[in-house]
Amino acid sequence: MIIPAIDLLDGQSVRLLKGDFNAVTKINLNPVAQAQEINRAGLSALHVVDLNGSKDGAARNFETILALRKEFVGFMEVGGGIRTLEQIETYYRAGIDRVILGSVALKNPVLVKEAVAKYGDFIAVGIDGDNGRVATEGWLDQSDVTFEALLDAMLTIGVKNFIVTDVARDGTLQGPNLSMLSELQHQFSKANIIASGGIAQVSDLADLHDIGIQDVIVGKALATGNIKLAELVEMED
Repeated sequence: MIIPAIDLLDGQSVRLLKGDFNAVTKINLNPVAQAQEINRAGLSALHVVDLNGSKDGAARNFETILALRKEFVGFMEVGGGIRTLEQIETYYRAGIDRVILGSVALKNPVLVKEAVAKYGDFIAVGIDGDNGRVATEGWLDQSDVTFEALLDAMLTIGVKNFIVTDVARDGTLQGPNLSMLSELQHQFSKANIIASGGIAQVSDLADLHDIGIQDVIVGKALATGNIKLAELVEMED
């Protein structure tokens, strides 16, 4: 599955460079129109991140997310600052197809276990970081926990889907970290590793498929025109 991304900051669609909130590029003042364009192109999956929420844990872009859910036809996953069971339930009732837990997976694994027990595959975990170490709080804090350790712990409690992002590649158009993604998918064969960060051209999608990655999130490359929506549709066919 190819999943175009919309990152929300103050109700607008933006892109950050390497997760830096001081390096913001505005993509679309109307995220709903952007989502509708994705639908019209023939794609039916959407990855949405509440960047404000990533920093402070509150659903600052919830109204925009509701508007996206109302207009977008297809699978829609949401991440960014989801740290309580109440927030998860709110997104579940709003018709979101999957939520992505980030910082809370490292800081409160008991909550993730409770969420998986109640919601099953509605729960995914985002593992983001640099040099193989997990970052939290919207990538503002760096931990000493390895990607492998967190992934193993989350698999043990029943998580199946993992959005893995090399922060050093995110927004750079340098290509995905194929070696890291390949090692993780090989080591954790029961996990669905969803690649995010660095996708620059259509050939990157083919390279990821070749190493066993089935699901890919594409953001910056669409915004710059390096990849066209029509090309993603062709890859899905």
